[in-house]
Amino acid sequence: MEETPNRLRELPSVDRVLADPRVVALAQSHGREPAVDAVRRALAFARQDIQAGGKPGDLLTRVEQELAAILAPRLRRVINATGVVIHTNLGRAPLSEPARARIDEIARGYSNLELDLDSGVRGSRQDHVAEHLRELTGAESALVVNNNAAALLIVAAALAKGREVVVSRGELVEIGDGFRIPDVLARSGAQLVEVGTTNRTRTGDYEQAIGAQTALLLRVHPSNFRIMGFTERPALSELARLAERAGVWLVDDLGSGSFVQLPDEPTAAESVRAGSHIVTFSGDKLLGGPQAGIICGRAELLDQVRRHPLQRALRADKLTVAALEGTLALYRSPERARKEVPALRMLEEPAELVRKRAAELARLTGGSIEPTTARAGGGALPLWDVPSYACALDATLAQPLRCAHVPVIGMVRENQLLLDCRTVADGEVAEIARAVADARP
Repeated sequence: MEETPNRLRELPSVDRVLADPRVVALAQSHGREPAVDAVRRALAFARQDIQAGGKPGDLLTRVEQELAAILAPRLRRVINATGVVIHTNLGRAPLSEPARARIDEIARGYSNLELDLDSGVRGSRQDHVAEHLRELTGAESALVVNNNAAALLIVAAALAKGREVVVSRGELVEIGDGFRIPDVLARSGAQLVEVGTTNRTRTGDYEQAIGAQTALLLRVHPSNFRIMGFTERPALSELARLAERAGVWLVDDLGSGSFVQLPDEPTAAESVRAGSHIVTFSGDKLLGGPQAGIICGRAELLDQVRRHPLQRALRADKLTVAALEGTLALYRSPERARKEVPALRMLEEPAELVRKRAAELARLTGGSIEPTTARAGGGALPLWDVPSYACALDATLAQPLRCAHVPVIGMVRENQLLLDCRTVADGEVAEIARAVADARP
């Protein structure tokens, strides 16, 4: 009983540990404050071990381990084996090689972010992507902010502050992290006017709601929410004609947004052709680019949005502009985009190729092949079941794989850990196999 207090008293002080040459070298290399923190943590763990009846082990080695943990980056690369292509918790869409190359080039030095090289005078960061967006959507003008929530917020603030925005009740959705359409409109200073019912809204409902204070008709993509059965929703072209007759603007919030044809997902170009005055959508979902809110539409309206004070607060930074430019360039050739934009490639890869990858992973890990259903994720294509295959392992491996040097994130179902190979790249199979080997006792 007396042994534990004696062993605790034998532990050195913080200052004594800091004076050890190994720790002195660590402090010189990495800074005194992190070293002090590491010593205190190591001593605290040593006390816990002694109090539990164990041995504290080599204290200096533990200091080195604690310092490495303190200095390790918190934001880390992970391997997505969930089968959810646009996984919000895992950073949404991975970037293409051209987008990554643009980031690398622009990040390593200075750039002409806001300099017109021809005239030598100040330019606009929007110019680097606006031409791409105009060509891809057919819109007169384009503007990029930091995400699609910001896009809707600034559009409403610039065009409808103190006035009314008419929205169908069936489109007043809440998506990830408590993002609600009514809350965004309230923060913009606009007044929400609800029309129709949850499942049925007609053109006449919008028409009856339009009055002297109406500024916008807002159409909202339902994201990962769908109403099935007895439903009705006017075509976008009908709302566009109504907006023209009434002298108000039609805004189409596409949510995820796409430049290529996918099941049950409207494209930005289709929205512009249907007569929308403004279209907003995300950059990091089906588009496969960086987080961004893209606003396309009438030049006169985009000029008002551009001049709004929020524009500076919500604008995209240089790395976002670089990655978006690299992504948009791929869409000049839709065939090339389908091959090189990772999110599109994963969604459209033949199931047999996914099965071969799962079979190789199962061979390397001793697992089994299981048919699964992958998802687009990110609020897109909720009704599209994408056939896929997974390597099935024991569920007890889920936690150690999450804590691996490169974390592997799968899905646990019925006491199995499913590593869905639709979201696993060919080059990651051997990496997963090594992580599984290390995770096993």
